Amino acid sequence: MSIELAAPIEGLVNALKRLPGLGPRSAQRVAFYLLQNNDAALLGLLDALETARKSVRRCELCHTLSDSSVCSVCADEQRNRTMLCVVESVADQMALDASLSWPGLYFVLSGRLNPIEGQGPNEIGMDHLLGDLPRRVETDRLDEVVIATSYTPEGDATAYYLIEKIREKCPSIHVTRLARGLPTGIEIEYTDLNTIANAVFSRKDV
Repeated sequence: MSIELAAPIEGLVNALKRLPGLGPRSAQRVAFYLLQNNDAALLGLLDALETARKSVRRCELCHTLSDSSVCSVCADEQRNRTMLCVVESVADQMALDASLSWPGLYFVLSGRLNPIEGQGPNEIGMDHLLGDLPRRVETDRLDEVVIATSYTPEGDATAYYLIEKIREKCPSIHVTRLARGLPTGIEIEYTDLNTIANAVFSRKDV
């Protein structure tokens, strides 16, 4: 006979299981840790979550997470504004930037195309990206967009869709994609920095 969790504890475990990287056992361990530490850990987490909920928003230009309307990257005048790198997530953006190989700006999608899970072009922010391209061409003299989606079936589908739409919208833009030095099936955020840098420097026309 197994021990049944109290309903509030089970609710916390179920909520934690929805987070990426947490399976049932990991979620249960986190829940027990939070509840067994004299409220300090739980209250600290609640405070951090509430602060983030109130102050974090999407950057108006690149859609990354920020505590201001325009993020620090988009506001940096030292960035090469003629180059734009499209990534799937904030984690991918951070990994690429940590490689010190990308001098330009970013656009951060909210994932990748996955119709089965209801992730269409609008749901992941492509409408914002495509709608802003003419302004970037006119104002920033944008001339290259690098598609930095992962080499997974969904990442490939996202890349092919974007390539087609960018060429329809702004034929003058040079579209490239990160080189296949990135391991097939592996997401950018889990790739070592040297491999990311090599993929940027060896990016190819599509």
